[in-house]
Amino acid sequence: MASAHDFTFSGIDGKPIDLKQYAGKAVLVVNVASFCGFTPQYKDLQRLHETYGPKGLVVLGVPSNDFGAQEPRTEPEIAKFCETSFGVTFPMTAKQKVVGADAHGLYRWISDEGGEALAPKWNFHKYLIDKAGKLVGAWPSKVSPTSTEIAGAVDKALAG
Repeated sequence: MASAHDFTFSGIDGKPIDLKQYAGKAVLVVNVASFCGFTPQYKDLQRLHETYGPKGLVVLGVPSNDFGAQEPRTEPEIAKFCETSFGVTFPMTAKQKVVGADAHGLYRWISDEGGEALAPKWNFHKYLIDKAGKLVGAWPSKVSPTSTEIAGAVDKALAG
C-alpha cells in the first residue's frame, strides 16, 4: 500500500474511519491506554486537537491493550473515560493490536515504511502522517504531544 490513506479502522462507536477522508490533512496517530503512566497525555492530545484541528490536523486515538494490559476496558467504557476524564473530542478507533503479526494494517505499514525500530514500544507512541498520507514523524511515549518538536513537525506537515 502506498499511503496511510489506504487504511480503514473501525471507530470506537462502530462506524468506519476511512483514512482517505483525511487526505489533505495531517494526522497524528497515537496508540492510547487508560491505565498507563502516560494517560494524562490525553489532555495534551485534546489541546493539540483544539489548537491545530481548525488548521487541518486530525488527532486519532487508537486504544490498545498490547502494552502491560493497560487498556482492559470495552469501547463504550474507553469513550466515556476519555470524555469525562479529559474532555476528548478527537476521533478514536475501536481497540486494536498495534504490534506483532496481527497488528492493524496501518501499524504494519508503519513498520514496513520505517523498519521495526518504528514499531510502537509502549502506549502513547505518536506518528505523524502528512497531507499525502506519508509517514513524516514518530515519537516515543515520553515526548509530550505539545512538545516543540511535535508542534514544529505538525506546522511543517500542515504547510506542506
